[in-house]
Amino acid sequence: FPQRVSLRSPRPYGHTVKKYNSLGDLVQVLGTPGKKGTGLNPLQFDNPAELYVDDTGEMYIVDGDGGLNNRLVKLSQDFMILWLRGENGTGPAKFNIPHSVTLDAVGRVWVADRGNKRLQVFDKDTGEWLGAWDNCFTEEGPSAVRFTPDGKYLIVAQLNLSRLSVLLAPPSGSIGDCSVVSTIQLADQVLPHLLEVDRKTGAVYVAEIGAKQIQKYIPWHSRTPAFGA
Repeated sequence: FPQRVSLRSPRPYGHTVKKYNSLGDLVQVLGTPGKKGTGLNPLQFDNPAELYVDDTGEMYIVDGDGGLNNRLVKLSQDFMILWLRGENGTGPAKFNIPHSVTLDAVGRVWVADRGNKRLQVFDKDTGEWLGAWDNCFTEEGPSAVRFTPDGKYLIVAQLNLSRLSVLLAPPSGSIGDCSVVSTIQLADQVLPHLLEVDRKTGAVYVAEIGAKQIQKYIPWHSRTPAFGA
């Protein structure tokens, strides 16, 4: 059955990841509601920002939206830790506000390392660090990242610039350098925070915390990817 996952408790500072079934019933809580922590047994969180569930049910969580933790955690279907990467810092596999996470078609995990103004990339099976993109983010770091359904492009949101960027996805192997294909400049103070891409239609849904709304962008069918609201 389809499942929904919630990152935060209804109470302030929830520090939890919650799983619901297709009827909306709560079936699992990870972390201690209302209590931040760094522990692994039991697993504790401090402001988890986002998660991504792959087709096998394995889960990738970025934990540390300004909190104690700056880490990427991979969990199995039964919520066992498979690997963990990260701590506060600027070097490889270190984070400063890991804010969004997604997976590409060739087994790489992409993390929006917002405070360090870069995307970091890891092997999904081993957690090995594969590289980083920072040349596209000299003004501001990425707050959200997703792939288009065909896997050819990444859609990235930059919060304070109120901008969406379309980046060329690298083939398997070396990730090379970041290349911007096109951008969508939103109105001032729209503040795109997180986004999601419809795997069937390619539509992009953007959560805008400045405008307090969700906008939908529909892809125009052309060689160069572009979107219209």
